[in-house]
Amino acid sequence: MSTVRSADTMPRGPILAIAALLLAAIVAAGMARQSDAGARVADAPAVVARSLLFSDRPDGGVDVTDAVTGRAVAEIQGEAGFLRGALRALTRERRMRSIGPQAPFELVARADGRLTLADPATGRRIDLESFGPANAGVFSRLLDLESGAAASR
Repeated sequence: MSTVRSADTMPRGPILAIAALLLAAIVAAGMARQSDAGARVADAPAVVARSLLFSDRPDGGVDVTDAVTGRAVAEIQGEAGFLRGALRALTRERRMRSIGPQAPFELVARADGRLTLADPATGRRIDLESFGPANAGVFSRLLDLESGAAASR
């Protein structure tokens, strides 16, 4: 006796195999998340660090001030897309915690060449080199390594 299968039904084996594979992927992802498998690599030592305050200008630019000395570091002209985007990401957390703009951000150049913008007030940080050398360069100029104005650690 032969069994006739309808053309619109799939064999049960492949469907069960796909379901098992999806379930295994979900379980593996959950286990990796719980076990810190994606934990960050330890930071290299800081070579240079600078505490900075950023304030918007009426013309759309950004004033950057050294929080320790009170001296102007830079006047960023125009919209400053990447700089504004990075700051927006960090200030969003500040707004949620009712932290004002008076707390400085910390810009850190590390021995391995990485550049980090951190917000000590919230514990958030952005590894700037992840966005490419041109974007990281916008921030590295604020360290002013040539003039020695940045505080060494």
